[in-house]
Amino acid sequence: MSGHIQKRIRRCVLTATTVIAAVSISDADISGAGISGAHASTLITTQKLDWETAEKLAATAVRLCAQQGYSVTAAVVDPSGHEQVVIKGDTVPLQSLSVSYRKAYTAFSYGQAFNKNTTSELIAAKLTGPSNGALNTVPEVLFIPGGATLRKADGTVIGGLGVSGAPGGDKDEACAVNAVKALKGDFQ
Repeated sequence: MSGHIQKRIRRCVLTATTVIAAVSISDADISGAGISGAHASTLITTQKLDWETAEKLAATAVRLCAQQGYSVTAAVVDPSGHEQVVIKGDTVPLQSLSVSYRKAYTAFSYGQAFNKNTTSELIAAKLTGPSNGALNTVPEVLFIPGGATLRKADGTVIGGLGVSGAPGGDKDEACAVNAVKALKGDFQ
C-alpha cells in the first residue's frame, strides 16, 4: 500500500474516532458537568471560505509568484484541514503539490494553536516541536516557510494557504502573504 493511501486511511480513522467519541457523550455526561440536556446544543457551526474565494486566493498566489518568474503550486485548506482548492503552475516540480498542502495544513493547525500567521512565525517562535524532530514525523506537518494562516477580521482561523515551488520558502511565503492581503476583505 502506498504512503499516500496509508496517510488517507490514518486521516479517515482519526476522523471516525473523533465522530465516535463525540457521539458517545451521553446526557448523563452533560448533566454531570452542570449543563442541562434540554439547553445544551449538540451541533456546531464551522465557517470556511466558499470555493470561489478559495480558488481566487490560490490563483492569486500562483499569479503573484508567476509575475516574479516562479512557477508554484498553491493549496488552500479548510477548517477541517482538508484541501479545498489546489492550483498548479504550468511547470512546477512534482513535490510542490504535497509540499504546498503540508505548508497550508501546518499554517492552519499550528497557526490556530499558537496564534501565529505564517509558518515562518512558527519557526521563529521555535514551535516546531521537540529537539529530536518528532513533530516532523506527523504526516501532514511541515515547518518550512511558505504557509499563511487564514483569519476572519475578528481573528477566527478559517483555514490555511500554502505555496511551494519558488526557489526558497521565503519567496513562497511572500506570495502567500500577499495573496491573503489582497483578498482579506473577502474573508467575511
